[in-house]
Amino acid sequence: MTAQPSDFKKLFTVEEANAMLPLVRAICTDLSQLSRDVVDRRERLANLRRVREAQGRPEKRQDLYAEEVAQIEDELESDSRRLNDYVEELRKLGVEPKNGLDGLVDFPSLVDGRVVFLCWCLSEPEVLYWHEIEAGFAGRQSLTAESGAGSKFDSELLEENDLK
Repeated sequence: MTAQPSDFKKLFTVEEANAMLPLVRAICTDLSQLSRDVVDRRERLANLRRVREAQGRPEKRQDLYAEEVAQIEDELESDSRRLNDYVEELRKLGVEPKNGLDGLVDFPSLVDGRVVFLCWCLSEPEVLYWHEIEAGFAGRQSLTAESGAGSKFDSELLEENDLK
């Protein structure tokens, strides 16, 4: 099924996506940093659990790791909620979060009358790529290269049919 403009909260022009980058960059920076921290702590927790299981099931008073495991589990639960809050904040802006670790997001847009994604990640200074919805990150194409393919990002059409 082909994506329709009405499937998205907002459709962005390249200029609008780039104008929103300071806010999106701030959210994605927090999302990326917290995602990395959560991954590291999950690995530590998995290691602690392996050590505990290798030692057998000692009584609680003898379990040297019980307090640390409980603390890590509580923090992970809290930080998982914070990660979800960052993702929801991006979605409220009309941005599609794709990869928290890399700070990868997509901005829905129109090209030649069809919905596509403008693609951006934290390591990039501005929105430089786009891709078909089904193509994903691997199908990214340069925004400057698209002009040679006869495609036109529909700034005028977006202004006429703004979905704000």
